[in-house]
Amino acid sequence: MKIYKKAFCRTYQAGFRAALPFLPYREPALIDGFDHVAPVLEKQHIRRVLLVTDPGVYGLGLTKPLEESLQASGIHTAVYSDTCANPTFTNVEEARALYLKENCEGLIAFGGGSAMDCAKAAGARISHPTWSLLRIKGNLHLIHKIPLLIAIPTTAGTGSETTLAALVTDEKTHRKYCINDFHLIPDYAVMEPKVTLGLPPHLTASTGMDAMTHAVEAFIGRSTTPGTRKAAIEAIRLIMRNLPKAYHDGGNYQARANMLHASYLAGTAFTKSYVGYVHSMAHSLGGMYGTPHGLANSVLLPVVLEEYGPAVHKKLAILARETGLVSENVEISDAQAAQVFINKIRSMNQELGIPEKLSDILPEDIPVLARNADKDGNPLYPVPVLWDVDKFSQILTDIAENAQKESEK
Repeated sequence: MKIYKKAFCRTYQAGFRAALPFLPYREPALIDGFDHVAPVLEKQHIRRVLLVTDPGVYGLGLTKPLEESLQASGIHTAVYSDTCANPTFTNVEEARALYLKENCEGLIAFGGGSAMDCAKAAGARISHPTWSLLRIKGNLHLIHKIPLLIAIPTTAGTGSETTLAALVTDEKTHRKYCINDFHLIPDYAVMEPKVTLGLPPHLTASTGMDAMTHAVEAFIGRSTTPGTRKAAIEAIRLIMRNLPKAYHDGGNYQARANMLHASYLAGTAFTKSYVGYVHSMAHSLGGMYGTPHGLANSVLLPVVLEEYGPAVHKKLAILARETGLVSENVEISDAQAAQVFINKIRSMNQELGIPEKLSDILPEDIPVLARNADKDGNPLYPVPVLWDVDKFSQILTDIAENAQKESEK
């Protein structure tokens, strides 16, 4: 990366870091189970809500207990269930149109990160009716509060129930855009392990490693606080202990509950401390191919940690020791301890059936993917090492199964 661009990135990041204590971060209030959602809405004088979910969650009937509870309390519930894996501009506009048609007064996001992103972006459009999504994208552009938002995660990974971010894809250009604003942080979150019990093993794996990525990137970045470091460490501990259990035994209630807590902690950590280049490349892949975000993060995480090199050895060594991978009584270098941590991530991916390469990356698309990753990550993400387009291209080539096959011909 050129010197002037490096200077700009670090100055930009330093400004955000200095502002951290003064920014209006908050955590959503927790609601204990579906039966307590209606009283919260009634207290806010809300009688009509839009429930935003996806076809899989809705088809499994996971929303029915909530719908029945709301109906019993006389609260009208309109349902938008067409959210796709990487929510599109069309999804957002359809949800917004249904909200207005049904005269709704609040939003409930029920599902994984996609449903929450769709609900958040729809809320932004509802509160800014004359602004397009392209006008809203970016950092801190919203002027008005969005309607009351209750988030109910069905996956333990995205942490979207705690964050100020929403990711939406322009299906025409295949670009994925991030909307970051404090107004997007949900007002309430419902942590109900029961709705995660039926999550298939492959989704349990990828969403769980998504939470791991959030926690690790938040910890190794340059804008951490004592609170975000503590939350990230606890999240990583919980994921290491509970994700394999939830993967191998989907009905393990305690493991599911612990994973929801880990996802929540990781979400609070990266909301303040941001993520890094794993995410910028995952966003690029999601926009181009619809690659599931958790899967892309899972594959990229150990590769990116290796490529960061000595810049992350000290912090990864701390994680290795804090999580018990390296005993405090064993004297090894930070570089060695960091490698132990990276090896643990690789072994977890292997146990969870996560591939080392992604088959959907086409070699001819890598220049565009790299440019999009560069635009997404720089200058915002306070990464340990600054990369340019060439470096992104190298990483994407490394994880592209098709690129490997081409090189073998």
